[in-house]
Amino acid sequence: MAAATLFILLFICMALGLPIAIALGFSSMTAILLFTNDSMASIALKLFESVSEHYTLLAIPFFILSSAFLSSGGVARRLIDFATASIGHVRGGLAMASVLACMLFAAVSGSSPATVAAVGSIVLAGMVRSGYPLSFAAGAISTAGTLGILIPPSIVMLVYSAATEVSASRMFMAGFVPGILIGLILMVTIYIVARRKNLPAEPFAGFGTIAKTGWSASGGLLLIVLVLGSIYAGVASPTEAAAVAAVYGFLVAIWGYRDVGPLKDQPWRKEGENVVAMLVRNIILLPLGIVRSVWNPEIGKIVKDAARVSITLLFIIANAMLFAHVLTSEQIPHHLAATITEWGLPAWGFLIVMNILLLMAGNFMEPSAILLIMAPILLPIALQLGIDPIHLGIVMVVNMELGMLTPPVGLNLFVTAGITGKSIGWAIKACAPWLLLMLVCLLVITFVPQISLWLPNYLDGL
Repeated sequence: MAAATLFILLFICMALGLPIAIALGFSSMTAILLFTNDSMASIALKLFESVSEHYTLLAIPFFILSSAFLSSGGVARRLIDFATASIGHVRGGLAMASVLACMLFAAVSGSSPATVAAVGSIVLAGMVRSGYPLSFAAGAISTAGTLGILIPPSIVMLVYSAATEVSASRMFMAGFVPGILIGLILMVTIYIVARRKNLPAEPFAGFGTIAKTGWSASGGLLLIVLVLGSIYAGVASPTEAAAVAAVYGFLVAIWGYRDVGPLKDQPWRKEGENVVAMLVRNIILLPLGIVRSVWNPEIGKIVKDAARVSITLLFIIANAMLFAHVLTSEQIPHHLAATITEWGLPAWGFLIVMNILLLMAGNFMEPSAILLIMAPILLPIALQLGIDPIHLGIVMVVNMELGMLTPPVGLNLFVTAGITGKSIGWAIKACAPWLLLMLVCLLVITFVPQISLWLPNYLDGL
């Protein structure tokens, strides 16, 4: 009865249009008060513990802050310039460069909507001027932007790790190869379509330009090396690496690129200035810039926006974990696991059913909430069927990618519609062919577990 009440109230609240966090919290608290002896004070304590007891979740606000600093600066533009110089000369190269830029920015930001917004707002107009159909360009960037939650570091992977107690480091390792594979499949598809539709190719920029744009983009690219290198080398945990990333993103934004903050009008080298004077002046500017950032309005806005996003996401996580607590206390995951085991459903059959459920949930719910609700239910069943929890997590994350492209709550669709000035219906139509391609990628990753498991197993064996 408690389980039925829990899910009925959840669906009613969602049908009424309540925010997902409120729907999860209200249904959970009602079930607890009606069917258990717990008090409101214990519910408040559980909400606090749901976040405070998971050390991994501390990485989320740090990664969001790092992403906010780098997204507000010119990192996306520099990554796009580097990608265009590298592969823009291939037929369809501008679209392929946009996908590559999305992959690189995804590794910097860890967010799909942020990737689409940052890259799409810069390249879409240029792609249309170069002769690309707007729908083709928008669909490619919206789809490539979903890699923000698959290519590490990923906030969604951190949420899965917190919900299942699976190693966040291993999840990051496991997402690397599938993310690159999907990106390559998207670029190969673009190349085939470009050949058939005779889409344009940019002139070869030259190795000098590639080196110059690569150096310019190195501030953002180094973050990838810094975070993933420290985690994979065992130097830092994901949470510690996230804290370093936040500090690094701040320094790159205000002192390195100087697109925002108190040093915005200070060039690295003034006209006629010698190298020694340049180095001394910029070294002095570093502590001055850090101090002045305390009252700088641009920095204040970035921090406030990051705090707002972090609080919203952590509020959803706290309520979703309360929901998962009710599920666990009612032993719903164990009953489901026993039932499916009695059915004799094979592992591949369970994976098909799971994908269908997750794709349906992705139409109506935010990825973090889906993972926090579904992962505790699906993990015991997967373990009984011999499915690796890391592989299960990657399959779930790829499903969340598809949820970014499906109505009515596909976040990337809304971002794309906002950038292009078109309707949501137009954005859905533009993304539909790419969604089918992503479904094929999902099937490959689902039924070839070594794509996800090869890298973490290899690194563990070193």
